[in-house]
Amino acid sequence: MKIIRSKAFTAERPWEALDITTMNGISCRLHWTDQPYNWHVNDGEEVFVVLDGVVDMHYRDADAEHVATLNAGDLFHAGSGCEHVAHPRGEARVLVIEAAGSV
Repeated sequence: MKIIRSKAFTAERPWEALDITTMNGISCRLHWTDQPYNWHVNDGEEVFVVLDGVVDMHYRDADAEHVATLNAGDLFHAGSGCEHVAHPRGEARVLVIEAAGSV
């Protein structure tokens, strides 16, 4: 049994994570950040949920680069092969659900 107060979670460096659990090869992690991540493609699908703050999610498809602004409560589903990068506006806390060990 765990209770995690996500708004109270901070870290020493951007994108540091608190491992919540791994279920059948799927990891659930709480991240704190105040800096952009790197462009990447995950090893499978990813669900990215903004718990606190605002994040501009940049993603590319065959035609162009796009940006979606995600507020607290919004989520982004990156399907297999979706190239993307998160750019927080100030501090943000996000819940990431993906294959354990994914980028």
